[in-house]
Amino acid sequence: MSVAVYRVQPVAPREHLFEVLCTVAAPNPAGQVFRLPSWIRGSYLVRDFAKHVVDLTASCGGQRIALERLDKRSLRCAPCAGPLQLRYRVYAFDVSVRKAYLDLRRGFFNGSSLFYRPEGGDGPFELELLRPDDAACDGWRVATAMRPLAVDADGFGRYRAEDYEELIDHPVEMGRFERLEFDVDGIPHALVLAGRCTLDRQRVTEDLQRICATERAMFGGEPSLPQYLFLTNVVGSGYGGLEHRSSTALICSRGDLPQPGASQPSQDYIGFLGLCSHEYFHLWNVKRITAQAFAESDLGAEAYTRDLWHYEGVTSYYDDLLLLRAGIIDAPRYLDLLSVQATRVERTPGAAVQSLADASFEAWTKHYQPDENTPNQAVSYYSKGALAALCLDLILRLKSTVTLDDVMRAAWQRWGRTQTPVPEGGLEQLAQSLSGLDLRAFFDGLLRSTDPLPLTDLLAEFGVSAQRRPAQGSADNGGRATARALPCTLGIKLRGGSATVATVYSESAAAAAAIHAGDQIVALDGQRVTHANWDALQMSLQPDQTVSLHLFRDDELMTVELKPKAAPADTWTLSLQHADGVVADRRRAWLGV
Repeated sequence: MSVAVYRVQPVAPREHLFEVLCTVAAPNPAGQVFRLPSWIRGSYLVRDFAKHVVDLTASCGGQRIALERLDKRSLRCAPCAGPLQLRYRVYAFDVSVRKAYLDLRRGFFNGSSLFYRPEGGDGPFELELLRPDDAACDGWRVATAMRPLAVDADGFGRYRAEDYEELIDHPVEMGRFERLEFDVDGIPHALVLAGRCTLDRQRVTEDLQRICATERAMFGGEPSLPQYLFLTNVVGSGYGGLEHRSSTALICSRGDLPQPGASQPSQDYIGFLGLCSHEYFHLWNVKRITAQAFAESDLGAEAYTRDLWHYEGVTSYYDDLLLLRAGIIDAPRYLDLLSVQATRVERTPGAAVQSLADASFEAWTKHYQPDENTPNQAVSYYSKGALAALCLDLILRLKSTVTLDDVMRAAWQRWGRTQTPVPEGGLEQLAQSLSGLDLRAFFDGLLRSTDPLPLTDLLAEFGVSAQRRPAQGSADNGGRATARALPCTLGIKLRGGSATVATVYSESAAAAAAIHAGDQIVALDGQRVTHANWDALQMSLQPDQTVSLHLFRDDELMTVELKPKAAPADTWTLSLQHADGVVADRRRAWLGV
């Protein structure tokens, strides 16, 4: 018998409201306690999902019973014999992949946003999905990887989860979506597209099939899955994803999808495939190879680890590398993508302030609650973590007979396959025991210091040249150069599409002139400033030659003088060099060329 049955209906899509009815057949006779998560696994921010719950009531035998609030996410119902019913509505208007959304076009939810957990019982649970009672939603279907019990042709009906973790780890998409299906290792996969889009359907399904097959081959064809879904919300502008045990929730821009007739994959499409590759790799690294601190959390408060470089950084290293292995991109293009990662870290002053271990520990505040000064005080465990994983892979290849592939496969065997939580520092210890190397000093420099990573020296051992150069403009994110470099810099980053200051970089000309984030720049040396002409205007500047900026701070017009500094060599270009002998062999084993 199920511990609880949840019935969910998009009861008022015009007002963004789901209705949930939770029925507990045998409640605690002393008073049943319910708790709603405060954060969702894979996204390290306390989001307080309970703030979106409205109209909450409890009843037993058709009679209302009292509710007592215990804290912001917990409540206790008055004692009753059962069955106990908890009824409430959830306001769903978050377009991201982390909460819930509902309107006349589509519905989406993560279980952590909707399902109060009855304390004292951990499954099994049943979920019943009802159709919206609104003619504007006719034709809606359901897409979810949860195990169906009795559903109709459109997917509405009853589903089952063996425990609460499984219940909240299968997001649900509703609407008039498109479903593109393909098989990998005999396992049904599908790309589910919600939102208007034009795309080359054959290309995207073939590319995803190759990526998934490459990743599954790396782990010996495990794990076995009933199905896997890429639940994708296609919007005008957006990017992101969140991993789940048998699916991922994605958001992408329409321009990220492959267009019919395109001879070569665009950079935006490569970015989308990299996102899919990243989230699919989480099938192993995060969803099954899981940090002990996260596995033991009841999702009520923050859970801390210094190992997010392992879970997100290693995954970020593999996401593009697996595009290369799958034959989606070639080695020069892969090195361009690595160049972008290296450039992103190089241009982050916070990389000299915050270590990777601290970036992980402070993810709850500094990474997930960024402000205008974040680039000056923090570094991303995604970008720097990917480069750290690259360094680890190269040092293993250079000095031992194992690779990071071997370490990750061993992690799967030791922890992932048995769902055993990974102790703190587990990957460090595993890499050392598997390789036979003493990597303590290496890991200290990599993870627990702010020293620059040894990228240039390590890459040279594999026939890859690493050069740094000044940027060619604000759109130059690294990789092969095609235009003239900026002669100098003011140390200002503008907000997208505007002339408003987003960030003032530390120790820059703008910082010395006391320019603030939020200032609206009007003119540079008497010439009007727009986001479109900002780079062109800076091309005429010379280092240490005083210039004037006119700007608005709040409603006050100000004139500021400052001296530009020479543009730093903060843009990386990685390229293949002539290699022979052992160097050529190493590179071929790593990059295939």
